[in-house]
Amino acid sequence: MKRVTCFWLAMAGIICLALRSSPGQAADVGQTEIAKWRFEKRAAVSLTFDDNSINQFRVAVPIMNGLGLPATFHIITGDIPGSRYHGTFIGRSTRAIIRETTGVPTNSDNFFERASAIGHLGLRGTLEYHSRAGEFYEDGKVEEAYRLIDEAYAKVRRGAFQREAESGAVAGTRDAVTWAELKALAERGYEFSSHTVTHPRLAVLDEANLVYELEKSRKEILDHLGPKHTFAVECPYGTEDERVLRYALARYPASRNRLPEPFLEELDRSSEKDPAASTKEYVQWQRGALTKTPMTLMKSWIDTVAAHDNMWLVLVFHGVDGVGWEPKTGAELTEYFGYIKSRQDQIWVATFQDVTKYMRERMHARVQASRAGEAIEVTVGHDLAAGVYDLPLTLKTYVPAAWKTVEVRQGTWLMRMPVARDRRGSYVSYQAVPNAGPVRLAGS
Repeated sequence: MKRVTCFWLAMAGIICLALRSSPGQAADVGQTEIAKWRFEKRAAVSLTFDDNSINQFRVAVPIMNGLGLPATFHIITGDIPGSRYHGTFIGRSTRAIIRETTGVPTNSDNFFERASAIGHLGLRGTLEYHSRAGEFYEDGKVEEAYRLIDEAYAKVRRGAFQREAESGAVAGTRDAVTWAELKALAERGYEFSSHTVTHPRLAVLDEANLVYELEKSRKEILDHLGPKHTFAVECPYGTEDERVLRYALARYPASRNRLPEPFLEELDRSSEKDPAASTKEYVQWQRGALTKTPMTLMKSWIDTVAAHDNMWLVLVFHGVDGVGWEPKTGAELTEYFGYIKSRQDQIWVATFQDVTKYMRERMHARVQASRAGEAIEVTVGHDLAAGVYDLPLTLKTYVPAAWKTVEVRQGTWLMRMPVARDRRGSYVSYQAVPNAGPVRLAGS
């Protein structure tokens, strides 16, 4: 029996396996492909929530529980009772910084330090100056940002700000979700991701304070929820600052702000580009559902991705039922999530982490097959980090026409799958974990 195999990295195109045994055997038997989306869906949708406002958990989670929909929550760890790390300034004495502002105007040499410190002086209203300066800076209005910081420190020197009664205090437990609640939700399949310790404008933090926000939030999540939930970060305000993203992606495998992959086109929430115009293997299309966003528009986003085979819709929500920024009502979420559920025959609804993993695994995959007696043996692997990239991929292998059902075995995992047909022949679709040993297909 002669065996011929051919395989390519998926990064280069289609994965192909052709096995030729006896002259009478169909040429396509053994050909194996990795579905573009898990479970052979046409598109992917991820529900994401920012800022851990309480009604995300009191209102939205029960709706999603009832529909069996997963979601990703980007959490501000310093706002959660029981957290070890809270807002602080890492660096020189703030008194020394304030004194220095008397004679030295804010410039490129001192801006990051001053913008980092201004919100941590224990004074009511100074944090707003940090946020506004960050907005100016990211809009390219650097001189305006400098002047705003000078104005803030001038007011500090004049005693124009009142002292905070409880600087850095965490919200009361009635208004904040707890780590115990998050752990229970994590066990149900929800994903949690860093949204930093205090939700600052990271683009105007100096290195020490930028690292603190990214690393201490990660450490908090690791300690309370485990390593699975340290996969992703969402840097506040949707920043795309290059310096911030270098630091973030050095500490987390993924970021909702940026996924720099050659196979992926990213359209952020402000993009007006038609996702259907993309020529990439995948396109991530982010849409933010704001208070005034009409339901017809929100549903059209679902219809758009379901009509194409390369789209990943990342939905971003903030407030719910009057609590949080730009809130949607519970009634709106019930209607919208129900609409998404009704399209699940076409759409894979998954966490941000799982969709990211699937795309990367598929695009880095190697597939090989051989005949093992009357069975087919398929191996799938990739060169990504072990212990992190272990999401099952959906494989489609063509089998002999005489097979009616297929026993699929990988290690201790055993499933019996029906055989389907398309214009190229009989095939079986199944899930396989990369780098977890061969998959044996036996027909009956």
